[in-house]
Amino acid sequence: MPQRRAAKKDLRQSKKRYHRNLAVKRNIRVALKTLKKSLEEKDSKARAKALEKICKLLDKAVSSNVIHKNKAANKKSRLSKLVNPSTKKTTSAKKKSSTS
Repeated sequence: MPQRRAAKKDLRQSKKRYHRNLAVKRNIRVALKTLKKSLEEKDSKARAKALEKICKLLDKAVSSNVIHKNKAANKKSRLSKLVNPSTKKTTSAKKKSSTS
């Protein structure tokens, strides 16, 4: 246990941050599960809504320094490819036509 007053305060603050960060990560995990369920059900409106919610949660997590911005960007990119697989094909076709 810390002895100094400032060290005790730092311990209290770090515990508070730890629990807050856990709650944010848990909310992201729950939102991911709902997106996966909507992918299985093939409900396009539910998919779009779930993706929007996840993006919002990820952006909030980045702004409060819970996760790194690149990790959030990678997650959003991969999830949007899952939700909208047709857009992936069109972008790859554009790249091929522009290079030749």
